Amino acid sequence: MSDSPNVALARRLYESGMAPEVTAEVLAPDLVWDITPGFPYSGVYHGWDNAAKDFFGRMMPNFTSFGAVPEEFYDTGEDHVVVFGHYRAEAKTGKDVDVRFMHLWTVRDGKLAAMRQAADSHVLREAIDY
Repeated sequence: MSDSPNVALARRLYESGMAPEVTAEVLAPDLVWDITPGFPYSGVYHGWDNAAKDFFGRMMPNFTSFGAVPEEFYDTGEDHVVVFGHYRAEAKTGKDVDVRFMHLWTVRDGKLAAMRQAADSHVLREAIDY
């Protein structure tokens, strides 16, 4: 069975590892990136540049490796895609991290327009001594 267009769009982003040429193609210019309260550097970021600089730019220096590994994709049929998976990482503290996540993507005009995250914040915070 093939992916719906919305699932294919989300899958492309994950499979690229957030490659700049892919983020430029699939993320809406007015993207809303919503990180769950309690997660390191949580908050709502507007636009990919803001999320890349102020969320990832502050969080990634805590890790020697970090990746979002999607496991299940669900098209809601109403311009939303739900992705279940794990963040797998190695913190600079030497701790390995395996954190469950759920991402709710909003699709608008063939672009990923919003991402709302829910994740096991406690595990990640402990790993980086945040």
